Amino acid sequence: MPNFSVSDDVFVRAAEQFPTPFHLYDEAGIRRTARTLNAAFAWAPHFQEYFAVKALPNPHILRIFREEGCGADCSSECELLLAEMAGFSGEEIMFSANAMPPEEFDHARRLNAVINLDDISDIDLLLAHGGIPEVVCVRYNPGGEFHLGNAIMGSPGESKYGWTKEQLPIGLKRLKELGVKGFGLHAFLASNTTDNSYYPRLAGILFDLGAEMEKACGLPLRFVNLSGGVGIPYRPEEKEADIAAIGEGVRQEYVRVFGANASVGIKTELGRYMTGPHGWLLTHAVHEKNIYKHYIGVDACASNLIRPAMYGAYHHIHICGKRNAPADHVYDVTGCLCENNDKFAVDRKLPKVEKGDLLVIHDTGAHGFAMGYQYNGRLRSAEVLYTQDGSFRLIRRAETPEDYFATLL
Repeated sequence: MPNFSVSDDVFVRAAEQFPTPFHLYDEAGIRRTARTLNAAFAWAPHFQEYFAVKALPNPHILRIFREEGCGADCSSECELLLAEMAGFSGEEIMFSANAMPPEEFDHARRLNAVINLDDISDIDLLLAHGGIPEVVCVRYNPGGEFHLGNAIMGSPGESKYGWTKEQLPIGLKRLKELGVKGFGLHAFLASNTTDNSYYPRLAGILFDLGAEMEKACGLPLRFVNLSGGVGIPYRPEEKEADIAAIGEGVRQEYVRVFGANASVGIKTELGRYMTGPHGWLLTHAVHEKNIYKHYIGVDACASNLIRPAMYGAYHHIHICGKRNAPADHVYDVTGCLCENNDKFAVDRKLPKVEKGDLLVIHDTGAHGFAMGYQYNGRLRSAEVLYTQDGSFRLIRRAETPEDYFATLL
């Protein structure tokens, strides 16, 4: 079910204090999820969750994760700067290369971040920009399709990321010649899956491959990074992932390949799972239109949450004070952009919506604000933290027209 751990009273009080639209994040929920994840992998040597900064790039949120023992997964210079701002340094940061400007390697090496190389050609790039550290992670792409049972969960062969298996021994031997003392292995094969078998299946692939490469190259495997991919149930009928069962499944694969007393570390790079259910976009109904369809216009738009427009993604919506009212009206819930895909919901059954009603759009805590933009001159919204003590804290103000024009010369 969508996250109803926060009462309507909280949403109403927040909307009384801050003008809509804005994203609201639940600190207690974020901390609870971080602790649950750490408990699920407490068995794992050197376990480290590197929160995917791209999911919710706000230093206030990153500091919460650092306090909970998590690191930061970065893939750009600005994300490195955010991680620094939040107090991360050294091996608390994983830097994943992806066709990036060379100077970003320099920055990551100055921070002594763990480097994750996306392509074999990145070896020479890293050598010239910051130098080769003693431990380097490499990203693997098996090609083809990734299956769980009879279901196709992803198509790595269509993905721009990672090394082929044939490139791995060549690149690892070169890294060894350049002074590398150990390597990590990383892969991302499926997105937003709540199937509890995904991580264990991925872990088995990487554990087997890591053991094979260790023998082939004479380099010790220091860690395996299972990356992200564990998802959340956006739709009411979907089940959430059982992270404890997932952790146990990974443990069984670990023991199968390495034995119970091995020291190979386990890392994760979860984003959506960590913050997605703990964020909501709050918006007021401001317009009603009846033509060929019944439309409710709200004061938010795709600039605040683009996933429905970009992917046709489902986000649950409820109306404050009407959770238990019959959903006997059918609406398209729309924003004000001059694009027909600026819709948060299409043919959605809801209780009757009145102008002024407060609508809560669920599961926006990951890739919500982060994917915002300024098309049509519509500006990005504020971000508000609902703190553990029950108060609200503005952690990013809404943009103003002055911000919109600030970069013009």
